[in-house]
Amino acid sequence: MASTSPCLMMNFLRRFIICIPVCLLAGCHNDDAPVYQGYVEGEFIYLAAPQAGYLKTLDSPRGARVSEGQPVFAVEADPEIDALMEAEARADSARGKVENLKEPRRQTEIATLEANLRAAQANLRLAKLRLERQQSLARENFVSPAAIDEAVSNHDQALAQVEAAKQQLSAYRDTLGREPEVRSAEAELQAAQAQTAQRRWTVERKTVSAPAAGEIADTWYRPGEWVPAGSPVASLLPDDRRRLRFYVPETELARIQPGQAVEAHCDGCDAPIRAVIDFIAPQAEYTPPVIYSQGSREKLVFRVEAAPAREQAAALRPGLPLDVRLTGK
Repeated sequence: MASTSPCLMMNFLRRFIICIPVCLLAGCHNDDAPVYQGYVEGEFIYLAAPQAGYLKTLDSPRGARVSEGQPVFAVEADPEIDALMEAEARADSARGKVENLKEPRRQTEIATLEANLRAAQANLRLAKLRLERQQSLARENFVSPAAIDEAVSNHDQALAQVEAAKQQLSAYRDTLGREPEVRSAEAELQAAQAQTAQRRWTVERKTVSAPAAGEIADTWYRPGEWVPAGSPVASLLPDDRRRLRFYVPETELARIQPGQAVEAHCDGCDAPIRAVIDFIAPQAEYTPPVIYSQGSREKLVFRVEAAPAREQAAALRPGLPLDVRLTGK
């Protein structure tokens, strides 16, 4: 094979050297930015009922999509419902008592009290006549002292009955005198209403709904099983609770700032994932010996987190590996 002439070789080298700066300038774009390794992190919400009971229904099984307010599960609430009905009955009774005290007295009740007063006054007149008759006979020594004492006692008793009937009728006609009774009844009503609200809260919390739209990641009980109070029955991964978590070497930490935009790539992703940095760990994830050498500082990495764009967050799966690049502020 014929050897390449020196002139041809020199022309080739000259063209290669000229092309190097052009190639370097053409390659100066975001692909040359440092790539940080990371993954998708999911912030799960663990759904539980505050009261214990048997699991009645599991409306949203594992892997199901749920919308905000959609029921996820329910715990048996029969005892709590009975307690709520009792509290509501007491509140209704207390409310009726307050309304009755605030209404004016019925004329039939006042007429009854007036009749009682007239009867007491008639009894007093009779007792007075008997006392006067006994006293007259006593002056002629026709009755014993014991009979006089009995007549005096009957008179005094009749007089007390008249006074009591007058006081009762006066208090019944005086609406201002009922204010203490009204305040006491209102306090009883407030206590009954507070207890009713507490019972209703307990019943309502027996059915747990999704606080946000997302996916049921896992469940730990089946219908018919006993669920302790506060024990999670299901975990929810909301659509907007995915985050990008990646690690930046100590030597490049100065380039990272909150509010900075990043772009992440993953295997099989059709488009880059846009996100904004909102957290930088205050401490390194790996701590070498106390005296840092140049080599040990290169081992320091800091955790950085970014919130992905809302329209892309729902499609991200926790644990998905990522390659993250900075795109600017």
